Amino acid sequence: MITNDEIISIGKFNKTHGINGEISATINAPEALLDNCSCIVSDIDGIFVPFFIKDFRYKSQDMFLLTIDDINNDQEAMMLVNKEIYVKRSEYSEVLEDEDQVPVDFFIGFNAVVNGLQGNIVDIDDSTANVLFVIETTDGKSILIPAVEEFITDFNSKDRIIKMEVPDELLDL
Repeated sequence: MITNDEIISIGKFNKTHGINGEISATINAPEALLDNCSCIVSDIDGIFVPFFIKDFRYKSQDMFLLTIDDINNDQEAMMLVNKEIYVKRSEYSEVLEDEDQVPVDFFIGFNAVVNGLQGNIVDIDDSTANVLFVIETTDGKSILIPAVEEFITDFNSKDRIIKMEVPDELLDL
């Protein structure tokens, strides 16, 4: 059974395309991920269900047309319209090692070490122009750290650890 902490969102199914089960999708991930992932996942009636990509092609820069195994007509493809698309975090991590940019929500669930302080990234606050990691420390405090590359000194996607060095004043806010 696939659980929420095993997957990460990469996009959304849009609408059916034609009558043979092809479906358009907006995907914010490297193309290499679609080439190398074992499956994509969607929430169908509260259960994360794997779907296997038979073929895909570009429609525009971040829009793809997907052909999925065992979806052979537009009625079958309709069950995916407007559904979120996920992939396994472990497979996403492998592809990211070769990429320059990592989406900030990838770090949710990571253990965080900030200036030696331990905690977990429990959420991302993107309600303002400055995106923040919401970190719950081991002593129960909640701290907000800007999610900027300059503060990240190291991260290990396999062990799900991120290390950051920030000005001490940020910890006192």
